[in-house]
Amino acid sequence: MVKDGLPPFHAPDAPIPVSRTLPERGPAQEGARNSMPFNNAAERGLRGIALGRKAWLFCGSDRGGQRAAIMYGLITTAKLNDVDPQAWLADVLARINDMPQTRLRELLPWEWKAIREQTKAA
Repeated sequence: MVKDGLPPFHAPDAPIPVSRTLPERGPAQEGARNSMPFNNAAERGLRGIALGRKAWLFCGSDRGGQRAAIMYGLITTAKLNDVDPQAWLADVLARINDMPQTRLRELLPWEWKAIREQTKAA
């Protein structure tokens, strides 16, 4: 039985994907639906947070929550750029203190990956 447009296996407290909240469209509106941006990457990035939220309960404080959000953003950005988050963060944290401000761009995940690939190829 379908309730509220969701299949029966959908947990009542689980987040609802954006695609399920959109109204059904007719053939005349298919072009508009095909031009909508997809949110799958963001939903996948938040899946770990949704799964752990009951176990973690709270981040301890507002500042703890802000720090957790920054870390989730950094880790998800690294994953979206096919970079191992642990290796990237370890390297960045080890090098950032001695790096001049003009070269900080090299520590961005996509730049870091390109530099690593160039170093391995040489």
